[in-house]
This record gives sequence, structure tokens and C-alpha cells, in this order.
Amino acid sequence: MNATEYAIIVAGGKGTRIKSKLPKQFLELKGLPILMHTLQAFYRYSSSIKIILVLPEDDFETWEGLCKKHNFSQPLILQKGGDSRFQSVKNGLDKIDSDGLVAIHDGVRPLVSEDIIGASFRLAAVHQCAVASVRLKDSIRMTDQDNTKAVDRSKFRLIQTPQTFQVDLIKNAYRVKEDASFTDDASVAEYSGHIISLFEGSYENIKITTPEDLIVAEALMRK
Repeated sequence: MNATEYAIIVAGGKGTRIKSKLPKQFLELKGLPILMHTLQAFYRYSSSIKIILVLPEDDFETWEGLCKKHNFSQPLILQKGGDSRFQSVKNGLDKIDSDGLVAIHDGVRPLVSEDIIGASFRLAAVHQCAVASVRLKDSIRMTDQDNTKAVDRSKFRLIQTPQTFQVDLIKNAYRVKEDASFTDDASVAEYSGHIISLFEGSYENIKITTPEDLIVAEALMRK
């Protein structure tokens, strides 16, 4: 029997770096809010996936208005976000009441492919955890106050989402007290003693954070 597949889509951005009064997840990309493109990627992967959308409570009304405007009626569970990403993911996990696999994904990564989503679930079924990542393209240097030092970039990876886990593993991991070192879900799982398995993501799976990212995303969607 196949494990139940869940996705927690976390969308709590404020649009500060993208210089927008509207939260960045609601900005339009090719006529549709960024967040809807992200959700549609998961529905394309599977019509039976159970999606939990985590939004700041103040954004519920905006989201409902956008759903009406764009005739968006795909089934999902809407959950109130917290004061941090950690708290928002934890709130999303609270909506899962059975075991299975859960992919945790940034609401502003709308170009994630069905192949990457599928790979994350297949690998998490085997390894309990699967985190998308890509190799560095540029040279990197380590710096301190006075010096810089060349570092072997082949030893490093840029981490993306989805980050997919066996449900009980990540729910137990999120029972710890929040810490500033928790930059993503993998760091929470690692803190709880779990080995993090990486798999090859995609350079097109960009996170839309700045105005330039919007331009790149539009170009990639025209391909």
C-alpha cells in the first residue's frame, strides 16, 4: 500500500525585498499569483495529494479574493501561520493526523517540476528524508574580519525545497524548542539526530525574492 502523500506549502513572505506592498506570494506571474503556480505544480504531480497551505491569518481574506478572481477551487486545507517559518511549518504539521510522507515547499518556488516532487517522495519513502539541492556554479571564499580563503565548492550544495520526510520523523523533530540555527526543515531534522539525504534539484527551481527573480521566472516559463 502506498503511503499517503502530503504537501505543506509555506507562504508567509511580506514582499519587502521585492519592493511590493502586496505579499510576494500574491504577485502575478503570467497572469496568475505566484502561489497558485506553486500549488498547481503539486496538483499536476498528483490529483490525490493532500495540500496544507500555511498563510498569515491577515492574508486569508486576500487569498479568498484571489481564488474567486481566478476561479481557483482546488481542494486544500488552509492553516494559520506563525511568527516564524519554524512556527508556520509546525502549525502545518499539526493538520496531519496520520502517517505518510510530507513535502515541505516554499510558496514562492513556482517552477518546481513534477519530476522533482515525484523524486522527493520516492526517495523519502526509502531514506525517510529527501532534500532538493544543486551544485555551486561559482567559486566561493570563506571570510573572516581580516582574511579570505578559497574553499572547494564541490563540497557544498545550495539547498532548495521540496524537503520531504516521513511524517512521524519530521513531526517529532519539530517538537524541539525553536533555535536561530534552524534555517530550514532539514536543519530541524538534523538537530534531532537524523541523517539528511540530498538529491539533485534544478537551477530553474528558483525562489522568488527580488524583482530580478520575477523577470527570470517569467523567462523560464516562456521556454
